[in-house]
Amino acid sequence: MAGSISTVDLFCGAGGLTYGFEQGGLPVRAGYDIDPACQFPYEHNTKAEFILEDVERINGSDLAKHFSGSSVKVLAGCAPCQPFSSYSRRYTDKESRWKLLQDFARLVQECEPEIVSMENVLQLKYHSVFYEFIQQLEDLSYSFETYEVNCSDYGIPQTRKRLVLLASKFGKIALIKPTHNTEKYGTVRKTIGHLEPLFAGQASKTDRLHQCSKLSPLNLQRIRASKPGGTWRDWSKDLIAKCHTKISGKTYPGVYGRMEWDRPSPTITTQCFGFGNGRFGHPEQDRAISLREAALLQTFPADYEFVAPNEPVVFERVGRLIGNAVPVKLGQVIAQSILQHIHEVI
Repeated sequence: MAGSISTVDLFCGAGGLTYGFEQGGLPVRAGYDIDPACQFPYEHNTKAEFILEDVERINGSDLAKHFSGSSVKVLAGCAPCQPFSSYSRRYTDKESRWKLLQDFARLVQECEPEIVSMENVLQLKYHSVFYEFIQQLEDLSYSFETYEVNCSDYGIPQTRKRLVLLASKFGKIALIKPTHNTEKYGTVRKTIGHLEPLFAGQASKTDRLHQCSKLSPLNLQRIRASKPGGTWRDWSKDLIAKCHTKISGKTYPGVYGRMEWDRPSPTITTQCFGFGNGRFGHPEQDRAISLREAALLQTFPADYEFVAPNEPVVFERVGRLIGNAVPVKLGQVIAQSILQHIHEVI
């Protein structure tokens, strides 16, 4: 059956969803993204073709060539979620926010795949563009289900919550049931506890992705004063940033914190390599997590390569690739759900 299925991954990034699909048994023929930094990790780690192109500039006939000879077409994607975040909504206009999802909807209409999968932030469901998207699915005779997924329920060692939509021309489609309960959640210790110790600013000699950012003398004092699961409120007054002493700043306790060994990590973001950007401090060592640790918490395999051997590791670039990715295990769960549905109806 898998040989007669073809998948195209829109907004494919560094390949988290595609790699997860492949691990779940769902073949992917191509991935589209506008970011050239995605090309190496996508082509190096997955079997699919990478196409450097803006989704706004492609149409159904472009996708048709990837679906040639397939009895089941799957169109999947995660439109970049930043436009739907509460922060970005203050600074971006409506048209630019909505366009990416509207282009996804347009491509569904133009090629009418049998299966559609979309993953995004939970906030998307509060916007009219999402309801326009599902209205179009109804107009095209898709059956669909939406899920608020707690990634920890599927073995992903993060408190990451995502919106997953599955749609099918064949009838009702469902996400597989959770595979983990709270007693079996993945933890920071199980995921990164085996890696070699580092100090702030150090890089491993055996894995160049296992490197962490430097800390200023003040931030070094701050992390030494931090405890796992704690906040900056645990510090002495002389360490607290001025912005946090204001009324507006007191509502942001989730920065400058350490992770806890025996709990899932916080959501991995594009700025996960910075101690001051969230609770991204190592549980024990006086540093922020390394890029490799972030990738492992996103369930990428330990040998997943994000940078070509002849290129430097740039924290901002690699952090963006890791933080924007769909966790590999979530991709695997979605693939298993799609295959289970296809086997039930065909």
